Amino acid sequence: MKEKFLYASACLPLLAPAHLLAADNDGPSRPNVIIICADDLGYGDLECYRAKNIHTPAVNSLAQHGIQFTNAYAVASTSTPSRYSLLTGEYAWRKPGTDVAAGNAGMIIDPGRYTLADVFKNSGYVTSVIGKWHLGLGSETGEQDWNAPLPTHPGDLGFDYSYIMAATADRVPCVFIENGKVANYDPAHPIEVSYKKPFPGEPLGKEHPELLYNLRSTHEHNQAIVNGIGRIGYMKGGGKALWKDENIADSITAHAIGFIRQHSQEPFFMYFATNDVHVPRFPHERFRGKNVMGLRGDAIAQFDWSVGQLLACLEELHLRENTLIILTSDNGPVCDDGYDDQAAERLNGHSPTGGLRGNKYSAFEGGTRIPFIVSWPAEIRKAGTSDALVSQIDVMKSLGQLVGAVLPKGSAPDSGDYLNTLLGKDTKGREWVVEQSYNHTLSVRTKDWKYIEPSDGPVGVPWVPEIESGNNTAPQLYKLVDDAHEQQNVAVKYPEVVFKMQDILRRVRKGIQ
Repeated sequence: MKEKFLYASACLPLLAPAHLLAADNDGPSRPNVIIICADDLGYGDLECYRAKNIHTPAVNSLAQHGIQFTNAYAVASTSTPSRYSLLTGEYAWRKPGTDVAAGNAGMIIDPGRYTLADVFKNSGYVTSVIGKWHLGLGSETGEQDWNAPLPTHPGDLGFDYSYIMAATADRVPCVFIENGKVANYDPAHPIEVSYKKPFPGEPLGKEHPELLYNLRSTHEHNQAIVNGIGRIGYMKGGGKALWKDENIADSITAHAIGFIRQHSQEPFFMYFATNDVHVPRFPHERFRGKNVMGLRGDAIAQFDWSVGQLLACLEELHLRENTLIILTSDNGPVCDDGYDDQAAERLNGHSPTGGLRGNKYSAFEGGTRIPFIVSWPAEIRKAGTSDALVSQIDVMKSLGQLVGAVLPKGSAPDSGDYLNTLLGKDTKGREWVVEQSYNHTLSVRTKDWKYIEPSDGPVGVPWVPEIESGNNTAPQLYKLVDDAHEQQNVAVKYPEVVFKMQDILRRVRKGIQ
């Protein structure tokens, strides 16, 4: 039976955690590990990455006590495949059904696959996932009974505790799922979910825009209405289990702190996936109206607050020194993604991508180059920046090396051990990274070059045409050392480089390392 957490307003005095007492003279023993995965947070969206109009003191403190990477990559420029790869060490394009998932998708990671959570669980850690999931629940798409325990959920993937959103905040169902059951379930209001047809009598955003009193939709998000905000998909019921968007950050942060407090005397792993800065952007009133960029800037401030709350809890419990924290994002940023929040109009000189070309969904650098900070005070004594090429695909085997895990044969097939690079002990990193755009177009980035394979897709992303997809029927090659903004396609000029990059993709597709 999965455990429930009991929250206390203050901590009792603590003994030194058992795993710290076991440390030897060679340095700290196994650290606690927290992966903080932001949503749609761009390479240029943090103050320590030279963001304009943004103040992120908590994230700054991580960078000041760790390694800040300037050439780090998500595996994909959209959420579901990126998260799949992070948690499995396998490129998502190898597995059908890993594109952006509906809220009623069946569980995408096969329970038989060894996951990052399994690595820690089988190494003596207690494990949790808190926040955005977006990797499916239940055994079959569209067949979940949300009024009963789900037959498959993160507990079947190595997570001892889970408190999650099924998908994104703009998709139904708009309830939290705790250990496979709807949290705060209201039996008087049974839940029904569909992505095919509406429920009779339930108002829709496209027919009743007057009911969208918190955020108005610009495209797509005009079906079910929850909390005065239009969503993708149809939903009925929920009652007191329905979330309020302005309280999402508070809720997941409180549960994360509760997990840390309860397990402060044993090694723990937590995958903390925030909803910030994904649409709908409707942060708590403590943050709304505080940033010159409006709701998107307010949402970044709220994300930083969540980070700060976790850090404060770790400090209070004397755990910060021996807690390894990786802070990153699932993909690049997007401004107009379905709601009239004026994110693009109110940038006031800020560049969410840090000047990179493209955005979320794109094959260009702005789609997948993301912030990536590793902080572990007990081990990383000299903070700094690193221009080493790193990819989220390598988190699984690198952290497995950290805890001395033995991975089953065939698990994490695309992941490599780059622990020394992540801890700042070397700047070697990868020779290349592979990136995936929204339509499975693959790219290869080396230290000097970026190659995008030919694609017949449209120039603009279909649902957000102003975003460059990166699609082109001809091969694209950019010499990033001279052309960081990917403006000059030099594929014709350097055919030998094109061949080399194509050969990398050929070998990767065949699984040849």
